[in-house]
Amino acid sequence: MPKESAGISTRGGFFSRHRALRNLLIGLLVIALALIGLTIFSKAKTASQQSAFQPFYDSSGLSLTGPLGQVVRSQPLGVRVANGTGLRVLYRTQRADGSLTFSSGMVFIPDNNVAGSPRPVVVWAHDTVGMGDQCAPSRTPNPVAGIPWVASMLARGWVVTATDYASLGTAGTEGYLVGDDEAHDVLNSVRALKYIPSAHAGDSFAVWGHSQGGSSALFTAARAATYAPELHLVATVASAPAAELVALLNETHGSSLAWVVGPEVLTSWPTAYPALSASSITTRAGYDNFRRVAEQCITSAAVEALVRTAIKQPFFRVNPVTMSNWRLAAQEQTAPVLSPSQPLMVAESLDDEVVLPNTTTLYIQRACAAHSDLTSLWLADVGHVKLAPTIAPSVINWLGDRFAGRLTAPTCDQPLPIAPAVEPAPPASAAMPATPVTAATSRPLASVN
Repeated sequence: MPKESAGISTRGGFFSRHRALRNLLIGLLVIALALIGLTIFSKAKTASQQSAFQPFYDSSGLSLTGPLGQVVRSQPLGVRVANGTGLRVLYRTQRADGSLTFSSGMVFIPDNNVAGSPRPVVVWAHDTVGMGDQCAPSRTPNPVAGIPWVASMLARGWVVTATDYASLGTAGTEGYLVGDDEAHDVLNSVRALKYIPSAHAGDSFAVWGHSQGGSSALFTAARAATYAPELHLVATVASAPAAELVALLNETHGSSLAWVVGPEVLTSWPTAYPALSASSITTRAGYDNFRRVAEQCITSAAVEALVRTAIKQPFFRVNPVTMSNWRLAAQEQTAPVLSPSQPLMVAESLDDEVVLPNTTTLYIQRACAAHSDLTSLWLADVGHVKLAPTIAPSVINWLGDRFAGRLTAPTCDQPLPIAPAVEPAPPASAAMPATPVTAATSRPLASVN
């Protein structure tokens, strides 16, 4: 029987026989091309914006010699700020090793005098955003978007500073989750206010940090009295703090989160700890890509993390905290507990998928054992990203009470809502894996590059 008489046409090929599939594939192709076009346009627009920003952030002609916190450059933020005005600033700061450098950031000044003069100060310590220059909060097209509650703080007459952290947006390598680096940047952002007379800022300040910034806030509180004795810390808020790094790394090293946080840690920590080897703990794909992924902003890094997880491509080949030298670094960068004289709020959600809530309860347990003046705030049905804006009204009210000198209501006598994480046993030795990945032997994977 001829093929055509059997209802199988030899004309037009496969797609003629499957018109619906053909139309679907054409539609998908159109969508894919549109997305590629939007991506190219977005990258071109971002490159143009960053090129315009770059002269402000270029510190190559500036002297490192001078007072800590000194503002060496400032300009209007260029966006509307409700209840006040915003400035982009470049100020002198100091790394943990004592070397001087510069950090960029933002300063928000209220248009009222509700709190009197000198004005109280609140410092915002931001969360993980990516290590590329374009990821620095003050370099984004809408820098107020990341701190939507700043208008409420300005309405109370508070000055707000928001550091980018040194080398995020400026030259060098950001001290990501290096507590003393970040604490110095936070404290020197408060010192910077005395170089902005229109701020009328006082010496009393509070610090609020989220995620990475939660760790920064805790280190800031622990170091304030010795590093910046002329300042008076009134209160500290740490929301979803990356506080217990041994436990957090232990529980997330095999998850997609490792592809987001891991590249930044592996870029930052070997600068602070030169003996650390990225190749000793990463897969071939992890080693080949960590520097590039670290430079991506958080959304792009998260998308890549999901793709690599979907194709079962892990970042770490060993649990970092089973390696003695990496575990020691994680222990040293674990957040300190605060003294009983330092009011502290720790906020967390039971549905946090990034900073796991059992690691936060571990920190709370440790801090309460040291008799910290700790008030905990627990939520449910709120993810990691939405936690900070959700609790902002409660945080602002709590800080208002601290600035007013009202008594705290510690919660250490209340039961923990979830069992604390359990840290793994310390490694028996510092022995490295037998076949570490090296630059000479590693090859990029064809599937995702």
